[in-house]
Amino acid sequence: MIETKLTESFISSVRLPSTRSYELYKDRSIGTLKLKVHRTGKKTYYFDHTDTNGVRYHQRLTSVDASLLPPEQAKEIVFEKLALIAKGINPFPKTEKLESIILSKFIENKYLPHIKGYKRSWQTDVSLINNHILPALGKLRLDEIKRHHLVELFAHHRTTHAAGSTNRLIILIRYIYNLAIKWEVADLDKNPTDCIDLYPDTKKLERFLTPEDAQRLFIALEQSEAPMLKFIIAMLLLTGARKNEVLHSKWSDFDLDKRLWSIEFNKTGKPRYVPLSEGAVDLLRSLPQIEGCDYPFANPKTQKPFVQIFCAWDVVRKKASMPELRIHDLRHSFASFLVNSGRSLYEVQKLLGHTQIKTTQRYAHLSNDTLLEAANLASQSVPLALVMPNQPQQIPMIQANAQTH
Repeated sequence: MIETKLTESFISSVRLPSTRSYELYKDRSIGTLKLKVHRTGKKTYYFDHTDTNGVRYHQRLTSVDASLLPPEQAKEIVFEKLALIAKGINPFPKTEKLESIILSKFIENKYLPHIKGYKRSWQTDVSLINNHILPALGKLRLDEIKRHHLVELFAHHRTTHAAGSTNRLIILIRYIYNLAIKWEVADLDKNPTDCIDLYPDTKKLERFLTPEDAQRLFIALEQSEAPMLKFIIAMLLLTGARKNEVLHSKWSDFDLDKRLWSIEFNKTGKPRYVPLSEGAVDLLRSLPQIEGCDYPFANPKTQKPFVQIFCAWDVVRKKASMPELRIHDLRHSFASFLVNSGRSLYEVQKLLGHTQIKTTQRYAHLSNDTLLEAANLASQSVPLALVMPNQPQQIPMIQANAQTH
């Protein structure tokens, strides 16, 4: 925002460079009056005032283009609006008091009600919002928050958190602003997170089980004092499903005759269908069933899904000499088995339930040996390859060039 004296000559002559979508000019004598100049050439007066109760009014002053209304007349309208506010009257009765464009109010009144309707991980958003976003930016208006505010927030967060954690914060604020722009809140024309890159996540390691690893793991599982753990881990490896998808599955979700598992509630919020291998079907049929219990992988004591299995899992992975192995690595291992057996990334994407192929691309490097084998098979099937010379000197063109020099 630029402070200047709004005069007729200034308003008629001011222009914006093509790189800017708009600019705000604040009148030096009456700060409540602002001029918004658009790249298209349109010019609009705005009324911007915060009353003694902290309620902010940010509203287009009049529908008349500013180039057609002298600034002195615009100031008279401003004084009229201020007089109404002093009497406790909203000068813009048909418009919303712009509490909603204060970041904390926008999140409370608009963002959270929206995501709670579809986003299963909305509580994670609440944690990031309450612990990091609101303490730093909550009292500012959406249009007041600039890129430098966010850069400072992310840099401070990064000093105490891993790159992946800070990236989640960046993505969350980016999404909040994208919704505000989509819903046409606070005259936002651009997202302040634009041009802020995610941090390179160099510590993001993925562990893939080898057949030897799997053998050691299941020996340790057989010795576990948690009787259901071996079935849960086996199901994760046989299907590539997420932990909570297995823990909260119900018998009614499985059609063993059609060998199909229907997962209605998952990370994506959309139902997906997982084909069951013979091994997965055999596992389900071998499960110790609890009469009247809807959950095949239930806690035998409560007959409800396990709240957490980490403690039992931690004992097993250490006994198997793999203390760094995460439960989610079982999903990565399922994907690696598929890719290394020659299945396409498209098939892996569908089996894992990824909504975007770029998520599956992390496994692309695993297919190099498979691709090399395919390339060798292709070369054997091309007759020309059988008569191609093996040495450069056997190529006539090279021989001819050698004789001329």
